[in-house]
Amino acid sequence: MIKNVVKSNCRGCHGGCGVIVHLEGNRIVRIEGDREFPTNHGYICPIGREFPDLVYHPERLKNPLKRTGKRGEGHWKRVSWDEALDAIAQRYRDIKDEFGAEALVMGTGTGRENEGFLTRFANVFGTPNIIGPGHICYVPRAGTTAIVCGRLPVCDYANHPKCVMVWGNNLLFSNPDEYKGINLLGALKKGAKLIVVDPRRTALARRADIWMRLRPGTDTALALAMANVIIREGLYDSDFVAKYAYGWDEFCKRVEEYSPDRVEEIAWVPAGQIREAARLYSEMKPACLQWGVAIEQNINCIDNNRILNILMAITGNLDVPGGNAFFVSPQVRPFTQFIMHRRLLPEQKKKQIGGEIYKMARRMGISPPKLVWDAIITGRPYPVKALQLHATNPLITRANSNDVYKALMKLDFLVVADFFMTPTAELADFVLPAATWLEFNWLGGYFFRHGYLFPRRKIIHVGECWPDNKIFNELGKKLTPARYWFDHEDDALDYILEPSGLTWAEVKEKPYIKGNMEYHKHEKEGFLTPTGKVELYSTVMEGWGYDPLPVYKEPPESPVSTPKMAREYPYILITGARIPCFFHSEHRMIKGLRRINPDPVAEVHPETAARHSLSDGDWVFIETPRGRISQRVKITTGIDPRVVAIQHGWWFPENKTPGHEWRKCNANVLTDDDPKGYDPAMGSTNLRVLLCRLSSSK
Repeated sequence: MIKNVVKSNCRGCHGGCGVIVHLEGNRIVRIEGDREFPTNHGYICPIGREFPDLVYHPERLKNPLKRTGKRGEGHWKRVSWDEALDAIAQRYRDIKDEFGAEALVMGTGTGRENEGFLTRFANVFGTPNIIGPGHICYVPRAGTTAIVCGRLPVCDYANHPKCVMVWGNNLLFSNPDEYKGINLLGALKKGAKLIVVDPRRTALARRADIWMRLRPGTDTALALAMANVIIREGLYDSDFVAKYAYGWDEFCKRVEEYSPDRVEEIAWVPAGQIREAARLYSEMKPACLQWGVAIEQNINCIDNNRILNILMAITGNLDVPGGNAFFVSPQVRPFTQFIMHRRLLPEQKKKQIGGEIYKMARRMGISPPKLVWDAIITGRPYPVKALQLHATNPLITRANSNDVYKALMKLDFLVVADFFMTPTAELADFVLPAATWLEFNWLGGYFFRHGYLFPRRKIIHVGECWPDNKIFNELGKKLTPARYWFDHEDDALDYILEPSGLTWAEVKEKPYIKGNMEYHKHEKEGFLTPTGKVELYSTVMEGWGYDPLPVYKEPPESPVSTPKMAREYPYILITGARIPCFFHSEHRMIKGLRRINPDPVAEVHPETAARHSLSDGDWVFIETPRGRISQRVKITTGIDPRVVAIQHGWWFPENKTPGHEWRKCNANVLTDDDPKGYDPAMGSTNLRVLLCRLSSSK
């Protein structure tokens, strides 16, 4: 048997870690970390190690399928790609002719690097409607920092920060996007101080010099209180503020409202600890702020991001080595050019669902999913007739799963591309077998802001699986002018690389290509905002009709805002903590990963467990006004007695009945999709701050 080794970069989650893929013949037998890779330095998570089991799983989708029976009953017919794409294209033509292009909604999910082709297809076809996780994950950071300081700042771990403040992020478990937990650990080993802001005592919180165990959803108030201390005690960078801060006086007046003593009552963090953290972050320079999606999944999404970005700036930790830096991408065609957003006609842009209400969502080209479900069900503001979903399982991953189910069952036409027959895929009219990152060529990291592109070569081929990019390329040719597409989807790589003067053939063997980094760019060019400064007072938000300064809003469902409900549902429920062996709803069919985390877990404090006569490992019912699920109890002192934390993403592939018990343990049966709880600019769903009650299942 011929043995071979290929270097690549993993995409089993958002990571992009360097890996070494071992083959025997044409079959992958092992994946290990690449010690020479610049981001993960040989570290590899359980998902990456176990990925060969996903690739060759006996239940993996390998052929296009057409539904033959009623929706959700599991009757399928194998068809060819030509038959599937011809039928899909004809349905889309008919829908566009009768209802307009906007009646088709495109949906994406887990970040398998199909965003460019998916958005290009939507723009060229003419639909302004794209849904995905972007309203609650990463995109708010990108959009907010664009209006505050011009671009997304990223922790510069390579230049030895002396303090790291981790806010709403468990980096050791998530390794997301621009970040790898191993680099944070490297900074800590070199003596960096650590501040962790998290309702749960994570592995990082256990190592922290200061752990601020805040009340879920009060992040903005806590950060404003830190700004209050920084300003009152003169800990800000006065030179930077004088030259580069817009709206300083107005901002100072706003933060006067958030004294540490007042915020102690709001956020449950002692005033003395708030002062201590503000001083440590301000004085230990350079310092970087590591933030995550937890701050983006509630009503304060944009203001959470705004105030944290402002903390970086006023302390002099923005655009500096070891702080939050603006990394420079390689000289390639910008993502915004690739997606051809200018091809979407103005009259179509105006039809974006939710765009008139959620102005940041419109700017970022996404719609809150709830508004799409409503359009399917009610026909308002206009009918939505078709949905095409790639790498997403919204029946499990979107708020209020029962609402999602109702919409998908009423939909005229549904296409799903995925690795497995998920609960969502079971409701489709066509299911298309998607290729994994090991099965196509691409430039990893094209969407992100860490300064790298990681060439990733196709290594194997499985069944009739196609990359999402090929699906869009071929479907696009059938529905739109061929000049917008490529003879072969791989030709897109040369198109992306063209400004660099390089070709795919030249870079595909390289471990990476990297932009030329430069710090203190603002000293030459200012900031890429309307005022050329860091906008503490946002002229863009003001123009949209929102508060130009960050302000704390009480979550719509809390002991403070709904005290009557809190008497019936006495615990604050948080959902969505990262699990190191799963990626949202993915990978639960992989035996090696299920052995690590076989059942969903609900974390409760010992006092709470005693109150309900619960022991470790018991099944407990968790209930909100939306529904009831069960998970296994994990008793921990690392959480406030008034808080319950549950895992998300659960379904049971081993259960072969239709739906795979998607209602049994699914956190999103409990979550709320009422727009009253949305961030007013982004439309972010309130997933992290709910009220619940517990009852024993004994």
